[in-house]
Amino acid sequence: QLQLVESGGGLVQAGGSLRLSCVASGGTFNAYTMGWFRQTPGKERDFVAAISWYGKTTYYGDSVKGRFTISRDNAKNTVYLELNSLKPEDTAVYYCAARKTNVHTGYAEQGRFAYWGQGTQVTVSP
Repeated sequence: QLQLVESGGGLVQAGGSLRLSCVASGGTFNAYTMGWFRQTPGKERDFVAAISWYGKTTYYGDSVKGRFTISRDNAKNTVYLELNSLKPEDTAVYYCAARKTNVHTGYAEQGRFAYWGQGTQVTVSP
């Protein structure tokens, strides 16, 4: 059972930045495609970003492309999400997720990710 723990969320002003971290344990980290999703109360969980086993390939949701950056450090069993130029509509609980399949097929489909963290709250004030 792979376990994921997110951290780094908080309250920021519009235009500001945050870096979220997700530490994995219980598995070989570089064997997992990693992703980030986010969810606002009353709405479906949305795709944010995904990264391949060794970090060579990344994908982003249209709403965050050019503003957020996903990266990973396999030596530290950690995946990061850098959130820049934040907008109030970025306010959500951000979830780290993992899957053993490669990143290219269905990268935005949450059902393909078998392991999930508890989430970390990001709130962006106007």
